[in-house]
Amino acid sequence: MISSKQKILVVANRTADSPELIAALHRRAARSPASFTLLVPAVPHGLSWAADMKAGWSDAVIRAEHAAGRMRESGLELEETIVGDPDPFAAVGDALHARGFDEVVVSVLPRTLSRWLAVGLPARLRRAVDLPVTQVEASARPLSMPQPARVEETAIAV
Repeated sequence: MISSKQKILVVANRTADSPELIAALHRRAARSPASFTLLVPAVPHGLSWAADMKAGWSDAVIRAEHAAGRMRESGLELEETIVGDPDPFAAVGDALHARGFDEVVVSVLPRTLSRWLAVGLPARLRRAVDLPVTQVEASARPLSMPQPARVEETAIAV
């Protein structure tokens, strides 16, 4: 009997490139063959969502690309990276509807900082989907954003 790889949906935002999440995914892959899809909801920061629901999109794309690179560098088999709906519950629903997965891993900040825990995201997913849902507590790492090119000022003699 040939064992096929389990397809795991990984839902993360600020913790997407955290060492804790990457270590948890390695532990999961060690149990049985697995491939991963990273879903980063485009959650806007602060009150920017009031003016523009797409306000979190560019940050989410950067975070997703950075995390995907770290995951691949660590040896994880990352099939796809998705930037999804700003509502993480809706983003997971969209991904599950569009693709087939065997499990869901939700990466959250520690309880005192996590908005996803405050709204009960992992518990809501456990009730709503007929898949195992694993919660990983991870720390947020500051994303090292590319710095803008330095512009040299030149004095012009008149």
